[in-house]
Amino acid sequence: LVSITGKNTKDWQDKLKEIEKYKLDEVALFLEWYERPEREKIYKAIEKSCIKKIPFCHARHDMEKEEFVYLSRQVWTNHFNIHEECFKNLEKWKGIYKKLYLEMNYDDFVPHAMKVKKIGGFCIDLSHFMASRERDTKDFDYVMERKNLHKLFVCNHLNGYDWKKKKDKHTITSLKDFDYLKTLPKFVFGKIIAIETYNSIKEQLRFKKYLEKMLEKLF
Repeated sequence: LVSITGKNTKDWQDKLKEIEKYKLDEVALFLEWYERPEREKIYKAIEKSCIKKIPFCHARHDMEKEEFVYLSRQVWTNHFNIHEECFKNLEKWKGIYKKLYLEMNYDDFVPHAMKVKKIGGFCIDLSHFMASRERDTKDFDYVMERKNLHKLFVCNHLNGYDWKKKKDKHTITSLKDFDYLKTLPKFVFGKIIAIETYNSIKEQLRFKKYLEKMLEKLF
C-alpha cells in the first residue's frame, strides 16, 4: 500500500491531492506525528476524498478508542500498529486488542509489560528488524523467539535502510535503499505491507512496482 505520511499539515494535504489525482481508493495512513486537532482535519478530508478503504493505520499513543472505532467503520481499518511503550496504557483500548499490532524498535530494550500475544500480533517494521539483526539487540531476540508463531506476523512497515548507520531510512533516494529486503527471512513478511516513506505518492507508486517485482521473486 502507498501511504499518507508526514509531520505537518502540508505533508498530508499534498498526499491527499496526489491520491485524488491518481484516483487511489485504497491506501495506508500514518498518524504518528499528528495530534488530535490535526487528526480530526485528516479524518474530515478523507471522508470527502476518493479513498474507500484504509486497511492499515499507524496509530498514536494519545488516540482515543472512539477514533479506532471511527476508522474501523468509516474506512474499514482493521489493522492498527502501536509502539512498545503503549502497553502500559493498553487498558484504554480494551475491546479492540486484536486490531492492534506491535512495532518493535531497535534500541536493545524490551519493556516488561509488553506481551505481543495479548494483541493481534506483530507489525514488523522491516528496516527496524534489519537494524536489530545487524546490532544484535534484545528486540531482534524477542521476534526470533516467536518466529514459528506464524499467525502473529500479519503486517509490515516498509521503508529504506542505511547500511552505514545501521538504521531505517524514510526519505528514499535510490531504489537500492530497498535491496536489504532480499536478506530478510520470509516469516517476517505479513499480508499487509504499508510503504512508510516521506516521498510523494508519485514516487511511492514507482517504489511499489519495484517492490512488487522483488517480492514476487522472493516468494
